[in-house]
Amino acid sequence: MPTLDVNGTRLYYEDTGGPGEPIVFSHGLLFSVRMFDAQVAALRGRYRCIAYDHRGQGRSDVPAVESIDMDTLYQDAVTFIERMGVAPCHFVGLSMGGFVGMRIAARRPELLRSLVLLATSGDAEAAQTASRYKLLNFIARWIGLRPVASKVMQIMFGRTFLEDPSRASLRNEWRQQLVSNSREIWRAVNGVIHRQGVHEELPRIAAPTLIVVGEEDVATVPAKAERLHAVIRSSRLVRVPRAGHTSTVEEPEQVNAALTAFLDEVAIRSSVS
Repeated sequence: MPTLDVNGTRLYYEDTGGPGEPIVFSHGLLFSVRMFDAQVAALRGRYRCIAYDHRGQGRSDVPAVESIDMDTLYQDAVTFIERMGVAPCHFVGLSMGGFVGMRIAARRPELLRSLVLLATSGDAEAAQTASRYKLLNFIARWIGLRPVASKVMQIMFGRTFLEDPSRASLRNEWRQQLVSNSREIWRAVNGVIHRQGVHEELPRIAAPTLIVVGEEDVATVPAKAERLHAVIRSSRLVRVPRAGHTSTVEEPEQVNAALTAFLDEVAIRSSVS
């Protein structure tokens, strides 16, 4: 199992290797590198694809802290990129991974060739949703995620995916991944609930940026993506029909097409600059 010691914590990662430009994939809360299986499969022929699990999630170590805060995850990502020797890289962050990606792009621009933000926001968690997530997190900490799995699935996936009879097996697979989380996941959830916003930093982002949002996303509604697009001057916005908060799984073909077109455009820009 490949791991890298990053700031005193072992992070699990998967690396396709190869001579292509590196893409680092940073997943969302409650899941793991598995969120990007379809994207890695589509891109590995041209790019070196590297996906890692955040501390406290997936197969990475869990630190004994009350909250795994976003600045810690940002520092982890910076160190990971530097230790892997892949700067400047393309960085693809979904939800929590997007929180990390925005911080890198604003604070350490030399590490990134481009930035892809999926289902994410530059704002702090709204009070109303934070209160709801705190209750779900309390249950997850003391009982586990199984009692709240149905409610969490409604947050993580869109209506079309949840109601499509042909995808029952895929839904069950992701529900199982959800409930298989250790009860220690509460530490990572706290980091999302209590995160600081970085909206004021976003105008500093100069890297070419692709913003992707599912039209059925209830966790990070499309208006949040519009807000990012308005302040990140080098950004393009793509809305994905029939997708919720986990578009990489729900509509992988659409996400892959958007990623490929964006990366092709970045390559063209680089070749003429």
